Amino acid sequence: MRVTLIGVNPAKLTLEPEEMRRLGYLVVDTLVEHFDTLREKRMTTKGERPALEELFREAPPESGSDPEALVKHLANTVFCTQMHVDHPRFFAFVPSPGNYVGAMADALASGFNSFVGTWFAGSGPAEIELVTIDWLRELCGLPETAGGLFVSGGSMANLTALALARQVRLPGLMEDGVIYYSDQTHSSVDRAIRVLGFTPSQIRRIPCDGEYRLALEPLQREVAADRAAGRMPFCVVANAGTTNTGAVDPLPALAGFCREQKMWLHVDGAYGAAAVLTDEGKRTLAGLEEADSIALDPHKWLFQPFEIGCVLVRDRLQLKDVFRVMPEYLRDVHRHSEEVNFCDYGIQLSRGFRALKLWLSIKTFGMAAFREAIAWGMHLAKFAEQRLRASGKWEIVTPAALGIVTFRWTGDDSVTQRLVGAMIADGFALATSTQLEKRPALRFCTINPRTTEQDMADTIERLEDMASKL
Repeated sequence: MRVTLIGVNPAKLTLEPEEMRRLGYLVVDTLVEHFDTLREKRMTTKGERPALEELFREAPPESGSDPEALVKHLANTVFCTQMHVDHPRFFAFVPSPGNYVGAMADALASGFNSFVGTWFAGSGPAEIELVTIDWLRELCGLPETAGGLFVSGGSMANLTALALARQVRLPGLMEDGVIYYSDQTHSSVDRAIRVLGFTPSQIRRIPCDGEYRLALEPLQREVAADRAAGRMPFCVVANAGTTNTGAVDPLPALAGFCREQKMWLHVDGAYGAAAVLTDEGKRTLAGLEEADSIALDPHKWLFQPFEIGCVLVRDRLQLKDVFRVMPEYLRDVHRHSEEVNFCDYGIQLSRGFRALKLWLSIKTFGMAAFREAIAWGMHLAKFAEQRLRASGKWEIVTPAALGIVTFRWTGDDSVTQRLVGAMIADGFALATSTQLEKRPALRFCTINPRTTEQDMADTIERLEDMASKL
């Protein structure tokens, strides 16, 4: 059969080298300007849906546009209508401070389009992930049998770990299983349990003690009652830094109890586990090394851009037992036992090179810088607590713990409730509220290494001014 050649595809979806350089320089300049001027920017600007619809809603264009003009358009319309979670005065939720090196690593990983699902397709990137995971394993004190993988964030890390716990502790008996965690546990655990097919009747939310930690005695009573009723207690979820107050559950006691009961101990350390890098954090997180699995988020207290979460398990081969499948179209990727295929260890086959940003950041700055940055976050929470106490206008609800302090306006809860809205309107700084002791409380989460004591002092002074006017 005669084949007619038509030459080169006219739609190559590429730019000329010089065009790529100009676009790259513009993107870098835009990012540098963002990092350099972030402190002067409003904390958050929320766009109105009708205005944004009018600005962006259109049919996909048939013809292209100048990419440099499009980047400038994005800078002026999209990136300025968002909450700046990397702002040095963003104290809401749990911030994601990010760092420029991590952002550049993301650009490299995206540009080289690295696939880290199989060793066959990405041996170099897979090795970087293995090494970086091992750094985190050692940091958390887990044995050499431990391992894991990078995922999108804490939600997926919790889901992966709990799916593993279900398969290991409840093989074929899911309808009898019961899971236990405190009323301060993150909502991602509730979502994971729902996705895994458990019903509300299989969940036990244990009341906390006076320090918002999972109380051991009520847990013991609940487990004993469930066993007596013929159910199968299989997992305890402990917190290593709750979102509300930074509380750490009694990990050594929980680990001992789980061993005795042959139950799985999963530790949600999404933001707090990284504090183990410091001496103070190591003392606070004693027992973390006894967990069967740990969730942590490098895009929180390890200062990476979204998205990078991590799940670590005491026996990494258990992940392979649960998640590995062998379709015929992947037969070429399972040829050598020393090669690690991360698709066998979690839910994703298609996986990007998430490890690169953490690896490159650690190699660039060194672990000492990370240690000092985490210690600085804990210091700032204590500094904020001291300023709030000295003012006499605030009640400290929970003292500084793992970079979080909670407080409320003395004498009038309605003022505390309205302060978040006032801060959003003001744009200078942002804290969010929660409910503690059935009353509203504000909370500072101070984990951004670029935050200064002056930022904290100015924020508290501004809050007091707002509260007085309210």
